[in-house]
Amino acid sequence: MKRPLISAAAGAAALIAAPAGAHVVLNPGQAAPGAYYAGAFRVSHGCSGSPTVALKVTIPAGVVTAKPRPKEGWTLTIEREPLAQPVTGEGGQTIRERVKAVTWRGRLPDDEFDEFGLMLKLPDAAGPLYFPAVQTCETGETRWVEIPAPGAARPATPAPVLEVTPAAGGHDPMAGMHHHP
Repeated sequence: MKRPLISAAAGAAALIAAPAGAHVVLNPGQAAPGAYYAGAFRVSHGCSGSPTVALKVTIPAGVVTAKPRPKEGWTLTIEREPLAQPVTGEGGQTIRERVKAVTWRGRLPDDEFDEFGLMLKLPDAAGPLYFPAVQTCETGETRWVEIPAPGAARPATPAPVLEVTPAAGGHDPMAGMHHHP
């Protein structure tokens, strides 16, 4: 399905409001800069009828802290890379590496959907964060890795996106978000 060219703001709204039936999407699709975010990648179908057996998600370079949620019956692989400069994390510990990719492996029939959870500490800057994802199936794969050019129509296999936008009303986006159970 082709979409006409639309403004960036309307495009962001269209990405968030678009039905999830044909794509791997991140839900919720919006969060505040500097906030802790817990969301999930929703996989709503396999590859042309073939069951999904793996989902690999690449974490954007601006995200220093990422923690995947394990799934019962699935194995989890976490790939890390060193940071160019160490940073101080919550609790005062020094963080020297970051999660660069996460892969869940299991089996999801084509006629079922599931969600793959992730918790992040978002960067302080507003703007879209793209999470290229590769969905591997028993037969074939779909690479949800396309990042749209500004003002362009939505690509056929868009990367899941998180819109990082300042909170309305100017209140502190970190209020109440410092502690996690």
